[in-house]
Amino acid sequence: MKIFNTPNKSNTITGFILLGFPCPREGQVLLFVLFSTVYLLTLMGNGSIICAVHWDQRLHSPMYILLANFSVLEIWYVTSTVPNMLANFLSDTKVISFSGCFLQFYFFFSLGCTECSFLAVMAFDRYLAICRPLRYPTIMTGHLCTNLVVSCWILGFLWFLIPIIIISRMSFCGSRIIDHFLCDPGPLLALICQRVLVIELVFSTLSSLPVISLFLFIMGSYALVLGAVLRIPSATGRRKVFSTCGSHLAVVSLFYGSVLVMYGSPKSEHEAGTKKIVTLFYSVMTPLLNPVIYSLRNKDMKKALQKFLRIFKKY
Repeated sequence: MKIFNTPNKSNTITGFILLGFPCPREGQVLLFVLFSTVYLLTLMGNGSIICAVHWDQRLHSPMYILLANFSVLEIWYVTSTVPNMLANFLSDTKVISFSGCFLQFYFFFSLGCTECSFLAVMAFDRYLAICRPLRYPTIMTGHLCTNLVVSCWILGFLWFLIPIIIISRMSFCGSRIIDHFLCDPGPLLALICQRVLVIELVFSTLSSLPVISLFLFIMGSYALVLGAVLRIPSATGRRKVFSTCGSHLAVVSLFYGSVLVMYGSPKSEHEAGTKKIVTLFYSVMTPLLNPVIYSLRNKDMKKALQKFLRIFKKY
């Protein structure tokens, strides 16, 4: 890998160097093949859910509309990091442009915030369906569902806009090396010529606020759902409800489990390597696993996917 020395002036820096996963050339090619396969499978899995919901009239309900939007989100989320990662595997310089770095920074965190919002809305939908079944059709109308979907996208893309604009206008000095496979805020803030604690505090607060608050909301929703489930007299009824909520709980556990490990565990001497692995899990592996989880645990989704595959084979 070639790393060029640059003067310590921000106006001469035309980009940053993403170290990614340093290894011999053969290893880089192997990683390229591996993550290309994961990326294609992710696109196919989430794309199949979107098509199944779109074409099957039985799935035109708030629960599946939210799921389809969540799959759209997952496609964009993985696309914000993997294509650039794949290009870096085959690159000698590992350089990402200044604007490209901050665009990736913005989209990655905005989509992550949007994902937290969608998981909270999906938990709210399950709470209404299980704890307020008689009022569910009148509360979770198509109009409310549309407003919730639009609100998730708007909130996610506005939340980090101003902090990222401020950080992008700062002066960067010294090394332009980022020991990560994406433009992570920690290494970026460390490269600022004159570090401003207020900006770091504001960004840290904005990063943790949606994660923590929405996680508490999700847990509160499922605590009420659990209370309602335990009051169901028949074991068959309890299993049916658990089956309905199990997919969403599995997705929440995968996403928030890795995020909490990332930001809640104590620092170690292998911090950079640990961050890469954990970030890789919630940014690449969970979008791959989510379609599998939803399709395996949902009979209606299985039937819709089988119908979609039959239609696809005809063409």
